[in-house]
Amino acid sequence: MELTKEMTRAREMVEARLREFFPGDGLQEAMRYSLLAGGKRIRPILTMKFCEAAGGTMEEALDFGCAVEMLHTYSLIHDDLPCMDNDDLRRGKPTNHKVFGECVATLAGDALQAAAFQTALFAKGPWRGEGKYAPALAAGFLAAAAGEGGMCGGQYDDTLGDGQPHTLEELSAINDRKTGALLRAACMMGVMASSGHRAVDDTCMDAAKAYATYLGQAFQIRDDILDVIGDQAEFGKPIGSDAQQGKTTYVTLLGTEECENRVLALTEQAKAALDQGAWRGDTEFLRELADSLAHRTW
Repeated sequence: MELTKEMTRAREMVEARLREFFPGDGLQEAMRYSLLAGGKRIRPILTMKFCEAAGGTMEEALDFGCAVEMLHTYSLIHDDLPCMDNDDLRRGKPTNHKVFGECVATLAGDALQAAAFQTALFAKGPWRGEGKYAPALAAGFLAAAAGEGGMCGGQYDDTLGDGQPHTLEELSAINDRKTGALLRAACMMGVMASSGHRAVDDTCMDAAKAYATYLGQAFQIRDDILDVIGDQAEFGKPIGSDAQQGKTTYVTLLGTEECENRVLALTEQAKAALDQGAWRGDTEFLRELADSLAHRTW
């Protein structure tokens, strides 16, 4: 499989669908600014590709994937606020609050969070039998990723600990909620989207959850590496910002070489996790994507 070609096809589907949302001015303009600011769309692509692997089609999981991207974008807007990470750049562009002000940026994030659940709950697909509950269950995965047990809880612990050292276990727990939770939701929502064709197989759900957990750990460690050695133009945000803020990272705890080794090991675990699922489709794309993310420079 040509990974780049398939990534491009899936990303173009996501971009086209996202452009259909929030066409107005005012608050919608601020929402659209961050939602369409670029990015690789890894999370919605994972949703679509897990649906395909489980026996569905990418199209059937598209709105679930867009819901995930809306929730992800809300979290980025809020993370960049002065009361949180206080960042000026995101994806190589001024952050939302730098363009629209803190008040509008906060509201844009709030509105995108609400829109994420609306999009998931009203997603259309061949839901039948067990699948008639697919939108509600998918929204439940999304809620779990967003709340105190997911991104908000992880950000809470991270923010309270700014400037204070974390142990490796503490850092891993924070990042599992900040990064891993939404990746798990994305992958599991993809499996759920296939339920118009088959009853949801628990082995596929478990495999998707494990894959996302290992992928999320590798993703965050790679992020910490790039914050030290990355190129700002490619990385999309200032290099060295973690060090300037006194944050504990995997690099400060383990060093760059050990971090690189862990990324590769976790990537192998993510790919191995796929073996436990009773898939009806091909998982080769998911394996190649994991390898690609392990060496990313953005």
